[in-house]
Amino acid sequence: MVAAASLVVAAGAVAGVLAAFDGRRAPDEAAPPGVSASPRLAPLPAVPSPPATSESASRSPSPSERRAPSPAPSGTGTKRERTGTVAGRLYRHPDSQVLAWVRSHSGDPRHAVIASRIAEQPAAVWFADHSPATVTARVAAVTSGGAALGRVPVVVPYAIPGRDCGGHSQGGAPDLDAYDAWIDRFAAGLGSGEVIVVLEPDSVAQTECLSAGDRAYRFASLARAGRVLKAANPRARVYFDAGHSGWNAPVQQATWLRQAGAASPESSDGIFSNVSNFHTAADEISYDRRVLDALGGPASLGAVIDTSRNGNGAPPDGEWCDPSGRRLGRTPTLSTGESRIDAYLWVKLPGESDGCKGRPGTFTASYAYDLAWSGPAS
Repeated sequence: MVAAASLVVAAGAVAGVLAAFDGRRAPDEAAPPGVSASPRLAPLPAVPSPPATSESASRSPSPSERRAPSPAPSGTGTKRERTGTVAGRLYRHPDSQVLAWVRSHSGDPRHAVIASRIAEQPAAVWFADHSPATVTARVAAVTSGGAALGRVPVVVPYAIPGRDCGGHSQGGAPDLDAYDAWIDRFAAGLGSGEVIVVLEPDSVAQTECLSAGDRAYRFASLARAGRVLKAANPRARVYFDAGHSGWNAPVQQATWLRQAGAASPESSDGIFSNVSNFHTAADEISYDRRVLDALGGPASLGAVIDTSRNGNGAPPDGEWCDPSGRRLGRTPTLSTGESRIDAYLWVKLPGESDGCKGRPGTFTASYAYDLAWSGPAS
């Protein structure tokens, strides 16, 4: 099951996938939204090109200058209590595929179930295309929308070079220097209100396809990204990729996370797990606490868990592509009642297909209804 464990988290964005199609949609599908959809799974092995050089001191170092980063500060000395957790309610962005489907299918017999159990829930907004000219405004539209309602948006930057090891979700920035510049523009849209940033799903857990040098370069860029995001908005809470409980061992994952800056409060508020996956909340809580213990760092570091499709847990056969028999997980909340678990989030929007029950990244009503008909897990 090792292979299956490493094939289940990567997500492919609609912006990068639908260009290959002719634009026609099945009646069951919704048109893609203007921001970006939550992505899809399925990595294939490939080795990304080496990062490009840069003379900019504000960006992560070029290959001629880069060195494997030293472990980020781990908060040695006095430990801090967990005082900065996000308060309030999560934000539901009005531009999503499920809401588009609900608005245009009022007569569908599945409408009531999908509207009440999926469309009414707050979910993350993904930014999965490398578009430096527009990303600031697009991020600002989401964060300002949340601030206007006094609610907390969840945003997902997903443009790291070599993402998905060249698999179905490949894409992103052309090199790490371009990525650093894109993150600067992304951060400029964060505003000054509370916001949760789920930083680059798969970027840490799925690095076996990278050479040791390229892995170090990526981790340096991720550490920089965390610093930039938190400097741009001190109320932003930034979480780093911990994979999920069926993937890497906690100590291995923590080692990589430390190298990527996740133990440093200047870069990080902790970790996220289970994005686009199906492992139970109980399994993820236990796993995340073990990763945090191994990671070190201040006591303020916590974890957020994607519970969007994990109501019945992961399939025993390791199937990752729209597996049957799954159900919605716990509803999104910032009050989990669990120590060191800051939130349950819907990072992957339920009903957006992995590519088997619908086209990759598109909302498919039949899949959404299958997930929702029995209601969310308690």
